[in-house]
Amino acid sequence: MPVILFATLVVAGFTFLGTGIHYYEYGSLNLVYCLLALFLSINLLISGWEACLFFRRDYIESRSEYWRSRQRETGRAPGAEFLASKVPLRSMLSPTFWADVWAAYSIYDSSYTDRRTFGFNADIGNGLFTPIPTLLLYAALTVGFMPAAYTGILGIALFWQWTYVSSLYWVSFLIAGRQHRISKREVYIYVLSPNVVWVLFPILGLYVSARLIIDGNYGVLGY
Repeated sequence: MPVILFATLVVAGFTFLGTGIHYYEYGSLNLVYCLLALFLSINLLISGWEACLFFRRDYIESRSEYWRSRQRETGRAPGAEFLASKVPLRSMLSPTFWADVWAAYSIYDSSYTDRRTFGFNADIGNGLFTPIPTLLLYAALTVGFMPAAYTGILGIALFWQWTYVSSLYWVSFLIAGRQHRISKREVYIYVLSPNVVWVLFPILGLYVSARLIIDGNYGVLGY
């Protein structure tokens, strides 16, 4: 199964699980809820990959040279080639296999082979410390098992750090001048576009969280 298909199925599975439960409980789906369910599902997948960045950091440093050589030999983009590669059944839960995503990405941003950089440590932090709060927030938004104000406070904490850290990552990328080492096309496709997701969706999440606190109910999500 291609990596991109596997990742899509995982995100779709998490998203449909939440939206299915939500629809079963309330008999309707709200667009704002669906967007946040999608984002939180994406973060659950990516945080798993980010944990691999920590546990396989030595492998990533050595493996990055493979992707550099591969790009010179084939002319293909490492990011696209990794996403198109096949994930064996036995490797679906392998930290080593998924660490390769960072080895490929390091061709566009070398900070992922440098443990002293902001990007490297920010992603490790997200991978190790946000999965449980993400699941808790996702469950609360789905079935409202906590008072709305409590859910809003948790949401403010999570969505703000995603917005701030992702924005700061982009700033650090530009200040370090890494955009000059790759083409503009690669900057937009592999660096800017993915990080836009972690800014725009959390901004929506901040608005929803503030409404949950101010309103004291889940009306902003349609129930």
